[in-house]
Amino acid sequence: VRNQTLIAGRPGATLAPADTQEAMTEVTSIVGREATSREVSSWLLYSRVFREFAEHRATFGDVAVLPTPAFLEGPKQGEELFVDIEPGKTLVIRLLTVGEPHADGTRTVFFELNGQPRSVSVIDRTLESSVQQRPKADVGNPRDIGAPMPGLIVTVAVKSGDTVKKGDRILSLEAMKMETTVYAEQNGTLCEVLVSPGTPVEAGELVARYADE
Repeated sequence: VRNQTLIAGRPGATLAPADTQEAMTEVTSIVGREATSREVSSWLLYSRVFREFAEHRATFGDVAVLPTPAFLEGPKQGEELFVDIEPGKTLVIRLLTVGEPHADGTRTVFFELNGQPRSVSVIDRTLESSVQQRPKADVGNPRDIGAPMPGLIVTVAVKSGDTVKKGDRILSLEAMKMETTVYAEQNGTLCEVLVSPGTPVEAGELVARYADE
């Protein structure tokens, strides 16, 4: 051990007691709802890993319901997946085909959900995109404002340097002929507004950011 201090007895005995209430507050802000005791325990044991897990789940949902081969390798064309999302409720997903790449580095995936045709745009990370990708909002950082869903920015009510109050209108976006408004969730000054009317965004993309107080 050379010059390192020897630990006598149980190593955990030298650690400061965990503040579970503070941890509960921190985890609640990360997951965006009241945290469970299991999530708090996970945060106390593996805080960095838990934050990565929470960000992945916020982006992709609960992937634990997917069959392991489909999660690791993706389904094959024509393959059917049976996904149990809750007791007595099974989704039958059948991959039809994957379209040609678009200029923004995405492809359109065509599939059936319980026999009904659907499509979704996904990023093909094997392609070099000619379009600069905007960063994702950090779900654990209250300074970041992210797009709640994919769509097209319709209006932007603020600009960099504006001071906003909780509940003030930030912007609106449209998807599937439905318009959604993003409101300020806290008081503060915006240091960046990264979109303008007509900008296409993906879910979770960073659209604005608060300045450090």
